[in-house]
Amino acid sequence: MLKISDLILHKDNQLLILNKPAGLSVQSDKTEDKSLQDLASIYCKFNVHAPHRLDRPTSGVVIFAKNKNALRFISEQFKDRKVKKTYIALVNKNPMPESDILVHWLRHDKKVNKTRVYDKESLNTQKAELHIEKIGETDKYQVLKLKPLTGRTHQIRAQLAHVDLAIKGDVKYGFKRGERDRSIFLHAIEVEVEHPVSGELLTIKAPVPINNLWKIADTFIK
Repeated sequence: MLKISDLILHKDNQLLILNKPAGLSVQSDKTEDKSLQDLASIYCKFNVHAPHRLDRPTSGVVIFAKNKNALRFISEQFKDRKVKKTYIALVNKNPMPESDILVHWLRHDKKVNKTRVYDKESLNTQKAELHIEKIGETDKYQVLKLKPLTGRTHQIRAQLAHVDLAIKGDVKYGFKRGERDRSIFLHAIEVEVEHPVSGELLTIKAPVPINNLWKIADTFIK
């Protein structure tokens, strides 16, 4: 039984920050499943607000605002790219790109919920930049630390797949086999955000999921 209290990374009178499990949507979607926002609102006994999202099969840090002022403040930080996000991913062992920053142009197709990647600017595309660093490897996979410099839909998944570094379990973006629980090995491990009242810079870290492969990957994380 999922308990929100087990997911709490930080809470105060402005924010509730949780470690989202893979497979749970941040906000309500076309399914009838309860979302993380629904569960967080039940826990707080009032409606909380989501200034950002993580893809359903992704795990890690999610910020909820407890009031409209906090929502506005955090949303503006995301819009102005002041929020620093760090992800960990396990990908196949194809050669790494020479550059440590991937630059592409993306177009999200809402009909199929998939992002197309282009090497050059094209009609209705958005520029996407992703800092990529290899920090270790297992027998079958490379462990990457990722810092998106832009916030595009499915950006990390699509950009990595475009350079033949598909994330383990991500069949939508080219990995051969999915996981039984439909999760992918992409985890939002750290977020740096300014507190809406105190102005303090909060650095929130989320432990990786409980999984033997994640446990090995965790040994490379500093």
